[in-house]
Amino acid sequence: MGVALKSGRVSGVAGVAGIVFHSRICAVVTAASCLAHLWLVGGNQHGTWLNLLMLAMAAVCLPCAVHIWRQGGDCGLRRARAPHRVMASALVMTGVHAVLLLGSRPGAGGHTHPGAAAAATGAAPSGSGALLAVIAVEITTALLAATLLARFRTQPRG
Repeated sequence: MGVALKSGRVSGVAGVAGIVFHSRICAVVTAASCLAHLWLVGGNQHGTWLNLLMLAMAAVCLPCAVHIWRQGGDCGLRRARAPHRVMASALVMTGVHAVLLLGSRPGAGGHTHPGAAAAATGAAPSGSGALLAVIAVEITTALLAATLLARFRTQPRG
């Protein structure tokens, strides 16, 4: 079967293979984020409410990552729930991490890491860099899920 371009859409083997690859990348990034959060909970370096929030995130996202991996290029309406949940969860976690980043100043009662005192002198604390990296990963996860949903919508039903 060849590749045909129909009204701006790629169909055929290349289109399905691209969606399957996209699904797998989205699932891997989501699972990696979940495992990282579970590792942080296991280290118990955060407060109780943050540990509970990370456990809840993993409980929502890990089953969705497995579902996205298994569904591959199948784009049924029921199967679009997993990417929707991953996208929503990643956006919520982006907001949570942004709040933690903004509250990481000394004495703010927020999420502090070693080196937070450097913020008082104008230097970026090491915890801020880590939170910015996590925010970038969460935005990437949300973007992967959103573009996967867009690909599902444009995939020809056959």
